[in-house]
Amino acid sequence: MNALSPLLSRERPEAARAWLRRLGETAVSAVHPDTLLPDRLPDPPAGRTLVVGAGKAAAAMAAALERAWQARHPEAPLSGLVVTRYGHGAECRHIEVLEASHPMPDDLSERAARRMLEAVEDLGEDDLVIALISGGGSALMTLPAPGIALSEKQAINKALLRSGAPIREINTVRRHLSAIKGGRLAAAAHPARVLTWLISDVPGDEASLIASGPTLPDASTPAEALAILERHGIEISAAVREQLAGNTEAPRPEDPGFARDDSEILARARDALAAARLAAEDEGIEVRLLGDDLEGEARELGRAQGRMALSAQDGLDRPLVILSGGETSVTVTGDGRGGRNVEYLLGLFATLEGAEGIHALAIDTDGIDGSEDNAGAIFGPDCWTRMRSLGLEPDDYLSRNDAYTFFEALDDLIMTGPTRTNVNDFRAILVLPRSS
Repeated sequence: MNALSPLLSRERPEAARAWLRRLGETAVSAVHPDTLLPDRLPDPPAGRTLVVGAGKAAAAMAAALERAWQARHPEAPLSGLVVTRYGHGAECRHIEVLEASHPMPDDLSERAARRMLEAVEDLGEDDLVIALISGGGSALMTLPAPGIALSEKQAINKALLRSGAPIREINTVRRHLSAIKGGRLAAAAHPARVLTWLISDVPGDEASLIASGPTLPDASTPAEALAILERHGIEISAAVREQLAGNTEAPRPEDPGFARDDSEILARARDALAAARLAAEDEGIEVRLLGDDLEGEARELGRAQGRMALSAQDGLDRPLVILSGGETSVTVTGDGRGGRNVEYLLGLFATLEGAEGIHALAIDTDGIDGSEDNAGAIFGPDCWTRMRSLGLEPDDYLSRNDAYTFFEALDDLIMTGPTRTNVNDFRAILVLPRSS
């Protein structure tokens, strides 16, 4: 029996399910910090080497850096602190690992940001700062600009997340209401040299948007941030309006303080997709890659890709997998549970209506879909029959933004726990020939 035979059997939907799960694991493994850092270490500086960082992958990055540094530079001291999401920590000996809340910042997010600024404030030009930045850092390292309360930032953050605003807009606002983002952490560390390593979770991989760019200069303006809030109808206080209307720009790219700094994106969605593509092609499966930066309303993307899968099945003579990445949005109007990946899948599921031979998986590569405990979900044509037997209606659950509950009832949620990396969403639709 060749490698494709189990996938082509309609009597074995579990084979397609297992294959999709393995493909997702391949994608996530390709962008884990353990595979990224060991060959990139700089030489020790004449002065101190201090590590700072924030994000869902920050602790794993710190652990990988510490192991590699100790092996290559055993006589050179290394210290610092990073902050990650609760439950996403990793064991380090010389770098302190803090944990805070995500996606809504808490008091520990503010405390971590203050401690990071304090850690870099006395550095000199012979010192080196290595900044480990990944998605989620915006919430995990939150220090409001003077005159703005943490509660105001929390309220604005929540409103933006519920509005369906793209991450580019959300992080533009965050940078201009912050005392540490938009390059301000690097500015505080100067004249030390700052080397920033990033794992990208933003469509387009613009480095200054990842975790709102605490160590990278900002090309946006406070006026742009104010316009975003007004466009989405977000209510703001007089203090916030004054902050965005005043002369409070973050450090600009032309600031000479950044002349010695460097940055590199170590992993991004395209790397996860490339690993999945290679694995599928090695098994003789055709691959259609739609891109690594897809945005828009999650359920609408699901519906569009459902129609694409149905169309692709016509004339298909071997299995096809449709891959995509990026970060969709969910405009929340209901009171249900769910993240963008399960909402995408429910839109896709409703469009397919149990079409034979089409299976799909969607996960967030950090292991957490939105604020729930699942990474995403998976389904096949057999789920349509089970759905009917349980009396579930996809559109009812979509109307309540309750895709988590829908897939929970089908026992099709994917629970991975924290992966300790984050290049955003991975989506795969397996399309089998109709004649099989």
